[in-house]
Amino acid sequence: MQHRTIDDVMTRDVISVRPDTPAKEIVKLFSRNDITAVPVVDEQNRPIGMVSEADLLHKEASLPDPEGRGPARPAHRGTEDRSRSEAETAGELMTTPVVTARPEWNVVETARLMENQKVKRLPVVNEVGRLVGIASRCDLLQIFLRNDTAIREEIQYEVLGRILSITSDTVQAAVRDGVVTLRGRIGRKSLIPIVVQLCRSVDGVVSVHNELEYSFDDTTSKPPHRVIR
Repeated sequence: MQHRTIDDVMTRDVISVRPDTPAKEIVKLFSRNDITAVPVVDEQNRPIGMVSEADLLHKEASLPDPEGRGPARPAHRGTEDRSRSEAETAGELMTTPVVTARPEWNVVETARLMENQKVKRLPVVNEVGRLVGIASRCDLLQIFLRNDTAIREEIQYEVLGRILSITSDTVQAAVRDGVVTLRGRIGRKSLIPIVVQLCRSVDGVVSVHNELEYSFDDTTSKPPHRVIR
């Protein structure tokens, strides 16, 4: 089974900024390129932070209301709030440490990292830590655009045929909008969860409906009673 990697789905033409890039220039980059975040890189093109719309909005919210409306800011703001309100450059605005991904990672493990770290995008770095791309949530969802025919063929011939040695006249896979329905009969009941799990791991599969039957329930059979004389 061949799973798509981050190298297959990431954006390669990455817009990045340096720590001394002015905050106003970052806003212009967002507007001109229809993006919502940029990695901040050092002299060797290694990511050292991220500046997002949220960082810029946090700076805006830290400023005093020029017309005196809205809730008052606390009299004694924290050091971070004061720093954000006075931030002028990417280096002062950026969120650190930066969480990165590698090109060879598969989509599932990258999605789990995004979920665990509560981030919407990941700079992708090579073996020496240099920026080679960026992967967003939208990029990761590309695997669900895979067409039904390709999914069915991989399940029928790769998963069922090559890996499990189950012929197409024994089990058939139907795919519609990424939803797989398995029908047919296999020998042992204990094999069904394995079949379902392997099919679910195929790129582009949304879910698997199991309608498989079995000839022998080997999940409840007990070993023969042994008499010791």
